[in-house]
Amino acid sequence: MIGILGGMGTQAGLDFCNKLAVLNRGKIDQEYPLFILYNKSNIPGRPESIGSQTKNLSNKSTNKISRAKYNKVLKSLLKGCKLLEKNKCKFIVIPCNTAHYWFDDLQNKINIPIINMPKEVFKFTKKKCKRNSKVGLLATEGTLKTGVYKKFFEKDYQLIEPSQKIQKMSVNKAIKLVKMGNVKAAAKAIKPAIDSLIKMKCKKIILGCTELPIAIFAFKSFKNVKSSKIFLDPNLILAQSAMVKHKN
Repeated sequence: MIGILGGMGTQAGLDFCNKLAVLNRGKIDQEYPLFILYNKSNIPGRPESIGSQTKNLSNKSTNKISRAKYNKVLKSLLKGCKLLEKNKCKFIVIPCNTAHYWFDDLQNKINIPIINMPKEVFKFTKKKCKRNSKVGLLATEGTLKTGVYKKFFEKDYQLIEPSQKIQKMSVNKAIKLVKMGNVKAAAKAIKPAIDSLIKMKCKKIILGCTELPIAIFAFKSFKNVKSSKIFLDPNLILAQSAMVKHKN
């Protein structure tokens, strides 16, 4: 049984479940994967909880606050993972890129595997994109700051991020709009960020926040999502990896 720790955000968790189902389309009910979705929407905001945790500051009080915020999120994530573990899940997936900043500490505290989303995206990219190619990354500021993708990609690819201005005016805005349920406006908001990465000759663009595939693909068929030549959808890649592990 697949354990899904969702709620970060809720639509992203549901998008992951939908992709699990669509990957099995055409089969009878009994051949669909067993899974539990824990929509733990009360986990503290991940980007807001990172703060200056990633910086080596001399200000002890600032570091103490950052550590407290980090531990608060970790405690909440761990509670969710423990519930899934208790309910006999074989492994866990977390459809939230930023949450993978807590991955190592989480994995060390539970007894079942967690599939690492950024790592799966990297493995998929290696099959689709030549080494040293430019790969764009659209994500929350927290994901960019913590380097959860950079640590996998930096040796083999040129990981390109949007400018600070485009990050704030386009990417952050699109993510917020999806969380608010305004998907059409989000699709319009993210376009300048996509255009900027294409102009920088990125061969692939990672949609490194699980809200972004919703914004870009909401009004397109699943066939178009799967056949997209430039976008890498971590939720879809994670769903495919989960199905492989589920069958083994």
